[in-house]
Amino acid sequence: MDIAGLVKGASEGEGLGNKFLSNIRECDSIVQVVRCFEDDNVVHVDGRVDPVADAETINLELALSDLAQVDRRLEKLKKEGRNPKAKAAAEAETAALGKVYAALEEGLPARSVDLSDEERELVRGLQLLTIKPLIYAANVAEDDLLDLGASNAHVQAVQAKAAAEGSKVIVISAQLESELIDLDEEERAAFLAEVGVEDSGLKNLVTSTYAQLGLQTYFTTGEQETRAWTIRTGTLAPGAAGVIHGDFERGFIKASTVSYDDFVEVNGWSGAKESGKMRLEGKTYEVQEGDVMEFAFNV
Repeated sequence: MDIAGLVKGASEGEGLGNKFLSNIRECDSIVQVVRCFEDDNVVHVDGRVDPVADAETINLELALSDLAQVDRRLEKLKKEGRNPKAKAAAEAETAALGKVYAALEEGLPARSVDLSDEERELVRGLQLLTIKPLIYAANVAEDDLLDLGASNAHVQAVQAKAAAEGSKVIVISAQLESELIDLDEEERAAFLAEVGVEDSGLKNLVTSTYAQLGLQTYFTTGEQETRAWTIRTGTLAPGAAGVIHGDFERGFIKASTVSYDDFVEVNGWSGAKESGKMRLEGKTYEVQEGDVMEFAFNV
């Protein structure tokens, strides 16, 4: 989900305001794309290149939006607390939100607040923006990809900020990605080799975001199609099957499984069976990143 960039005062209506923030409240993670390149032909809204200041502006506007959200909820809880039957629940939620409110007032993100599992569950319904994990995407010129921004002072400043916050930085060139998007796989590989880069920043960004959220991918493949399925790390085989269809999980019997590298090496299912690379896994099997699976079930 992509939204327009935020400017200072967005929470008070400056620029496009923060009316788009509701669009990302249901997202699991936030990626801030911050400018780390110099180019006189690309105008910055504030007339300067300062990615740390840009990030602080965004973080502040997100915090102000959350602050308003929490404030509204606290007002409702005052009314709900007058009902004897709801008093205990209202007091518990008020206490949890009070901790978050205090941090937000100081311009700190909700993720910095030490909440218990119970308190985190109480505030989950507000879908606070600053409680979500954050990654900074440092947008650099193509030349800076060669050393992943190591010689770029802007990237270094963003990395220092991220380290202090416990966040991560991925170096990416939006210009390069725009040039790659219309190329097929072979052309893309040749282009990256010519530029001197092994992987695109977008790939690294996706991988890092998945790792941050505790997600991984497994595959199903047949004559007609190959599909990737997203599951949480630690998911057992029946749960992975359930991502495809509930009947697969309820009637799970076993899963034919091959690791991705082996599957490619032996050229598919037939080669996997002949070489002994295919395994039959049961209900207690913890699915691994890149597993290729075929489920047997009976409902």
